[in-house]
Amino acid sequence: MTLADPARLPAQAVPLRQTAGVTVLTGVTGLSLLCWLWLTCCQGLFWRTDLRLPPDRTDPDRPPEVAIVVPARDEAAVLPLSLPGLLGQKYLGRARVILVDDHSSDGTAQVARELAAEIPDGLPLTVTTPPPLPAGWTGKLWAVRHGVELACETGDVELLLLTDADIAHGPQTLAALVAGAQAQGLDLVSQMARLRTETGWERLIVPAFVYFFAQLYPFRRSNHPGSRTAAAAGGCSLVRRAALERAGGVAAIRGAVIDDVSLARAVKRAGGRTWLGLAERTETLAVRSVRPYPGLAPLWRMVSRSAYAQLRHSPPLLLGTVLGLALIYLVPPVATVAGLATGAWPLLATGAAAWALMTATYLPMTRYYDRPAPAALLLPFTALLYLLMTVDSAVQHYRGRGAAWKGRTY
Repeated sequence: MTLADPARLPAQAVPLRQTAGVTVLTGVTGLSLLCWLWLTCCQGLFWRTDLRLPPDRTDPDRPPEVAIVVPARDEAAVLPLSLPGLLGQKYLGRARVILVDDHSSDGTAQVARELAAEIPDGLPLTVTTPPPLPAGWTGKLWAVRHGVELACETGDVELLLLTDADIAHGPQTLAALVAGAQAQGLDLVSQMARLRTETGWERLIVPAFVYFFAQLYPFRRSNHPGSRTAAAAGGCSLVRRAALERAGGVAAIRGAVIDDVSLARAVKRAGGRTWLGLAERTETLAVRSVRPYPGLAPLWRMVSRSAYAQLRHSPPLLLGTVLGLALIYLVPPVATVAGLATGAWPLLATGAAAWALMTATYLPMTRYYDRPAPAALLLPFTALLYLLMTVDSAVQHYRGRGAAWKGRTY
């Protein structure tokens, strides 16, 4: 057989093409590994889950007066699981609950009144309805503004607890939040509620939701007074009335879809000190969401309705996010499998190292949500779902259906 024999050409060409492809993939995987080394060491220790309520809490001698503002739109189904916990707060100072019924169609206001009647020794409850929604406001923030104005009609309210209608609170939550704020001199104290993880899709999607949030807004960095990063969790945010007024009030963030982060930024820009941590796991201090997400579709809507808003509706940011998610989360497992299949050990080692770092940083969050350790290996698949949700969020935005929530589109 001569060198020019065609039978030998394909056998030589295939390894050359494979080598070139493997070399390129190895380089891309090396970049992914560098990203993971940077994220693990330099992104504010985002992966740690040990930040709880500010330590060294002491009950103040004169507990300040607190108003709890709860915006609620068509929440009759979840109020029986959440409102009794608010009304049953064990707080030594004066406190009351203001539920703002945002023009519900399911009898939310009546359900709230009936629940309050069943707890005669609980905190006093006021049920109110805001005026019609004006242009430029999101429904939730318009309801919050109405509740805050009602709470501040007297000059005695010092602190405002802004919480969602689907958040259940342990009986000592308010006292612990106030004690932490007073002891540390904080203007905003926020806890990331423990979300429900009862269904298979909830167990797959929810821990990653909190993990990704912490990666975008590292809690330790947000809590540092000198940092530009600022974040809060809208389900449980205790804010000083004076700090909110210095920040321009609720009107300063009236059009924000991601209102919790916007609130923290406004408070911090006005010179306030903010703190964000994960909710406690004990029943007396628990802050947990009782809203069910029984399948993939409602979880998809939860993420996609605000994902593109987080990117400021910017196509370049969307493209960068998609490429970044693919590089950081999808390349390592692909490289690991490709390295095994081709026997390219440098590719296998680089991909496995990046995947190992990814898994190691996700393990604390899976433990926080009582998931078995092997579940952390599924993060690449979950990240792929989030990538698709983000793209869908942009598609829905350009179709005029972005940020849709309970009959309203922003």
